[in-house]
Amino acid sequence: MRKTFLGLGVLVTIMMGCSLSNAATTSIPAPLSDEPLATQPVPDKELIVAGGCFWGIEAVFLHVKGVKNAVSGYAGGEESTATYDQVSAGKTNHAEAVKITYDSSKVTMGQLLQVFFGVAHNPTELNKQGPDHGTQYRSAVFYEDENQRKFVENYIAQLDQGKHFEDKIVTALEPLQKFYPAETYHQNYVAFHPDSFYVMIHDAPKLIALEDTFPNLYEK
Repeated sequence: MRKTFLGLGVLVTIMMGCSLSNAATTSIPAPLSDEPLATQPVPDKELIVAGGCFWGIEAVFLHVKGVKNAVSGYAGGEESTATYDQVSAGKTNHAEAVKITYDSSKVTMGQLLQVFFGVAHNPTELNKQGPDHGTQYRSAVFYEDENQRKFVENYIAQLDQGKHFEDKIVTALEPLQKFYPAETYHQNYVAFHPDSFYVMIHDAPKLIALEDTFPNLYEK
């Protein structure tokens, strides 16, 4: 569904019930076998994830230590349908996704996945996050190679076996075909629109959860 302004009565009702539970806010362990921090200069690495509206996911990772950039965009569909109007209709195979570029000497892929599963979204909700419903809001990791796919698959299995969530993780693992950056007005949306009702209700709590749950990774 589109992000629209809520009627005053509905807004008040939601805000009264709004809490950090809108974010996953789950304390979860690190992967049993994480990649070590790089000890010498290496090219920047990338991780592309999806989990509901890309505004909040992007905002979270822009505040993670070692992340050089986070870009909102679309993944999973064709270039010809990589526009907000088309993706919002839910018939393009695209997901609202975020490309995370990070310095592997400062943060590991395992730590990024802890944030993704722990506070950035709820990985047990199928094709929805909060008020947003449809396959375009699915939980997914778009892997770049087999090593990345296996790493994420093993971590999901670890979390499921440890019963760190009440329900089973439904995050899809999809091969990355191409990532298409979203329109300019979507980039860094949370920082530019802090007074948006949607941001205050659904995205700002994720940033609070990040700082509270992963203070060693949080960066202002």
